Amino acid sequence: MARYNPKDVEPKWREAWTKADVFKAEIKPGQPKYYVLEMFPYPSGRLHMGHVRNYALGDVVARFKRARGFNVLHPMGWDAFGLPAENAAMERGVDPRGWTYDNIARMRDELKQLGLSIDWSREFATCDVDYYGKQQAWFLDLYERGLVYRREGVVNWDPVDQTVLANEQVVDGRGWRSGAVVEKRKLNQWFMRITDYADDLIEGLKTLDRWPEKVRLMQENWIGRSQGLKFRFPWAEAAPAGFEDGLQVYTTRPDTLYGASFVGIAPDHPLAEQLAAADPKVADFIAQCRKGGASEAEIETAEKIGYETGLFVRHPFNPDWKLPVWIANFILMDYGTGAIFACPAHDQRDLDFARKYGLPVRPVVLPPGEDPASVTIGDEAYTGPGTIFNSAFLDGLDVPAAKAAAVARVEEAGLGEGATVYRLRDWGVARQRGWGCPVPVIHCAKCGVVPVPKDQLPVALPDDLEFGKPGNALDRHPTWKHVDCPSCGGPATRETDTLDTFVDSSWYFARFTDPTAEAPIDKAAADYWLPVDQYVGGIEHAVLHLLYARFVTRALADEGMLSVKEPFAGLFTQGMVTHETYRRQSGEWLEPNAVEIETSGNTRRAVLIETGEPVVIGDVEKMSKSKKNTVAPEEIFEVYGVDAARLFVLSDSPPERDTQWSTAGVEGAWRFVNRVWAEFDSQPAAVPPAEPDAQAAELRRAAHRLVKAMTEAVDSFRFNSGIARLYEFLNVLKAHPAQGASPGLLAARTEALSVFARLVAPFTPHLAEECWARIGGEGLVAVAPWPDYDPALAEDAVKLLPVQVNGKRRGEISAPAGAEPADVEKLVLDDPEIARRLEGLTIRKVIVVKDRIVNIVAN
Repeated sequence: MARYNPKDVEPKWREAWTKADVFKAEIKPGQPKYYVLEMFPYPSGRLHMGHVRNYALGDVVARFKRARGFNVLHPMGWDAFGLPAENAAMERGVDPRGWTYDNIARMRDELKQLGLSIDWSREFATCDVDYYGKQQAWFLDLYERGLVYRREGVVNWDPVDQTVLANEQVVDGRGWRSGAVVEKRKLNQWFMRITDYADDLIEGLKTLDRWPEKVRLMQENWIGRSQGLKFRFPWAEAAPAGFEDGLQVYTTRPDTLYGASFVGIAPDHPLAEQLAAADPKVADFIAQCRKGGASEAEIETAEKIGYETGLFVRHPFNPDWKLPVWIANFILMDYGTGAIFACPAHDQRDLDFARKYGLPVRPVVLPPGEDPASVTIGDEAYTGPGTIFNSAFLDGLDVPAAKAAAVARVEEAGLGEGATVYRLRDWGVARQRGWGCPVPVIHCAKCGVVPVPKDQLPVALPDDLEFGKPGNALDRHPTWKHVDCPSCGGPATRETDTLDTFVDSSWYFARFTDPTAEAPIDKAAADYWLPVDQYVGGIEHAVLHLLYARFVTRALADEGMLSVKEPFAGLFTQGMVTHETYRRQSGEWLEPNAVEIETSGNTRRAVLIETGEPVVIGDVEKMSKSKKNTVAPEEIFEVYGVDAARLFVLSDSPPERDTQWSTAGVEGAWRFVNRVWAEFDSQPAAVPPAEPDAQAAELRRAAHRLVKAMTEAVDSFRFNSGIARLYEFLNVLKAHPAQGASPGLLAARTEALSVFARLVAPFTPHLAEECWARIGGEGLVAVAPWPDYDPALAEDAVKLLPVQVNGKRRGEISAPAGAEPADVEKLVLDDPEIARRLEGLTIRKVIVVKDRIVNIVAN
């Protein structure tokens, strides 16, 4: 038997695919299209097994759909701007452009080694001037429509790196890279009006029936549409200047107004700033509040602190009831009105604050079954349903009815009205970084903000940016920012802020439809290819990236550039590849290849290979460079080949779940590869047609059942289940060996092997090509059609039927497929286990649903 050698086989077939250009995508009117896309990677310099899993998943879909007759687009690019390149430039003294493109070259080679069915002719990086120049063009279109604007906003500011940080880059109140305590700072920032599309973004989620329900829910919660009441508290005493009409608040719980304990305003509320200008103590408190992140999550977990202003307002339902006004750090200026009334009994943040400062806690929602006389609030606020009490005209109403009644009373008094408010804020898109897409505007002392004329695009980054110290390299550049005003011709300066990298990834899928187009998006190409039929990526991008892409798609559709509103028709969020973590006793992280695991019975211990010293075995976690628990794919490829690595990450667990990397697992995949090759290599090269005998008929039925099962498994992303069926079929082949087989069986084996090669091709494409060639398959298996199956042959000869007694499952029986109800009933009643379950009972009825289930009614 010829030995299977992946080092020879795999490069040979990758070269054959490249030479035949089999994965190049072209518009083919009349042929159904299928656009497969994985979230593009950041060019960090090397692949890890998480990349292997992500791109192998997408590749299975792309190869399967191509075999099913679809015209497939499967492109690849690079999300290449951002802080990591700047950090490398600062730490290593390298040019971020060169560092980025060197990493791209290395990772491209590794991805090509994976055997992915990518159309590499469409490749681009977001740091390519052609790409971000086109981005600048549509950015200006949105600016002209008013969807892009500039205003002062509160941001996370890293005082060491001297840049704005996204909420995700603030960890425990500190900058993710510098470790400095992050401050809230007001800066003039560029924003996109994503809030203009809030309702449409929520409604659009209802159409995305091929998205995970949890992702749709996460997006809906992030947008956070809520119905409530916006109203004014009248002042109890003299009104502060500018607030003569009262203090406006927003609440989603007007039913709890009689539980009000105080009114709170955000530290950056205009009233708070007015008070700070006159009182240094207020100013010091607000400065304290600004230490820490501006994100909702950071504020939620921070210690609740407040400042009593000495101001009082009157309750809207009782003018004799005065409530104190506090400045509180947990109130967000950019939600509602930046002011709230607090009901500590029924809101946990309010309760924590009230307990700290000794403020009243008055319950007004009575939990079901509770006695009003004995209801108390301890350390937890009650937020469940109930009946309103302690609330005058609202007493006895349930929560929804009380909300409506409270809104009606406030509206009747002319103090406010019902309102819809969103948690979603406009998207701050500016970053004070040099390695990014320049914002294409010019600042002129005479003309103000002037868009760069379209014929002067792209605004390219200079080649000599200096990243030797923190801060914005563009702002420090001696010449780049100094230009003449396009409007008046006078001296002016370029905007030195660059765009958030989420902007770069918000439209790349559209550019892939024609990456060489003169316009940002070629409408005809986009109309043919979009939407993306299957998008694959991590759950960590479930909100921001996907939400921003959905918004930009709508904005560009309103510009006439696109015809679709939803960019991704189908979404699959894959699980992570995980591995044990290892540490020295001193706490230093260790790579898996530096550690040896010793097993004795049920006991496992780890030692450092180099010294033999004991090693601490930590938790199984997502592979990460920081914890060194990564496995380099090239090490696996060298020993077991690419296909074995692909097979393991696809077969070990359902693709939506995490999979734990193990050497034993990949060794099992390698054994499968060799078993497959052994079956193909044992088959004679030429087998003449022959009449089937009983064994041949049995093998043919098994092959047709396999095709049916594999088609259903791949269609539904149950790749691990499909691979399990391939394993099972190998056992069938082994039970029908070529050696000594009849002519009919040999002919059936040829048919079965032809089927198997095409079915295994999406998972182990190099192995499939070698097997296909071995049995004389025509052309490349990469372009061979998916096998069809005969429904009659694919039906199982035996059905496993569950048996229920009075609606509860009590066993199962095997029955011939299509067996008549009377025959099935006899099999059931003759079964000893079922008979035991029926002891002492009188059978009233036996209901047989053919090939499905048996129900016995007895008493």
